[in-house]
Amino acid sequence: MADAASSSSAPVPAQGAAALGAVAEAAPPEEMTLVVKWRGQEQSVRMVGDDTLGELKLRICEVTGVLPMRQTLLYPKVMFKDLPDSTLLSAIPFKPNGKITMVGCTCALLQPSKGNALLSFGGHWIKLLNPCRKGKKLLVLDIDYTLFDHRSPAENPQELMRPYLHEFLTAAYAAYDIMIWSATGMKWVELKMGQLGVLTNPQYKITALLDHLAMITVQSETHSKKKTFDCKPLGVIWAQFPEYYNEKNTIMFDDLRRNFVMNPQNGLVIKPFREARLNRDTDQELPKLTQYLLSISELEDLSELDHNKWESFTEESAKRRRRREPIAARTALINMAVIVKGGTVLLYTSTARGETQTWLRPCMAEQESHHKPFMKPRL
Repeated sequence: MADAASSSSAPVPAQGAAALGAVAEAAPPEEMTLVVKWRGQEQSVRMVGDDTLGELKLRICEVTGVLPMRQTLLYPKVMFKDLPDSTLLSAIPFKPNGKITMVGCTCALLQPSKGNALLSFGGHWIKLLNPCRKGKKLLVLDIDYTLFDHRSPAENPQELMRPYLHEFLTAAYAAYDIMIWSATGMKWVELKMGQLGVLTNPQYKITALLDHLAMITVQSETHSKKKTFDCKPLGVIWAQFPEYYNEKNTIMFDDLRRNFVMNPQNGLVIKPFREARLNRDTDQELPKLTQYLLSISELEDLSELDHNKWESFTEESAKRRRRREPIAARTALINMAVIVKGGTVLLYTSTARGETQTWLRPCMAEQESHHKPFMKPRL
């Protein structure tokens, strides 16, 4: 796999990490062009001697679409499987005109990630705004067409905000840390979330922001057709915060299914919010998803759920409750969540019928109390 402009040209037998470390100390950093041979094709990868084996694997992932954890590297007299990812490339005896053969399949990209596949990405493209909270699950949200209609014209960004956005985020915050992940740039993410008041709302906090730099390009083959696209690997987050988040306690909302192709069991396809002027008075997606999030918040493993059937899940829950409760009790209060933040108390209530929810927002003492319907009752 490597055509390397390296001074380490003498034959070296298969070595362990300790022996290679000694070689690295004696070898100055230098540029090298490594040639990766995969499926009969060759890809050139430019690296430097101070780069690590782990960084090389990530670079190979970028040009081939094969995850580091799925790569098997073959090179004469070098046992890559025995070398840690921290091994410096200058310590590996690449020869001029040599080629590293890589064995791996892009189909692995379509399987759920194990969480540490992208550990080397670190936190470079995760902007942490607030501390992670122990014991909370993780909700990852897209922006365009999920929380905001970015195509329709409007005089004020608030007119393009999805209905009940703040109520939805407030309710979710009781059980979930919230991260925003957009396929656009960080400046746009901060601008839009700031204009919508999401970053300064006193009733909830956004844990982190991610942009297109945290996405990776993958390639899939179906019916002899190759398709290349960018996606959002949740392993980026899991690797950065392994003590808080994993595949069992994470759920992602996005209007594009391909964005969670690496973590299909963690993704829920949300109905796109388009033509805000026409639909903002009737769109009920976030209220219904609030029910779903709160219904599953106590489960140990969210990845075991079929999120494609999330609407059936909430309807079935309501039916089961109706069967268990006598008719006279079907309007009795059965669920309540209280969030206290900065003197504001948010009270969430639901009845056994499961179809009526009301948000009560007692304001600060000097303000007039009011209450706002969260969902219109269906009788």
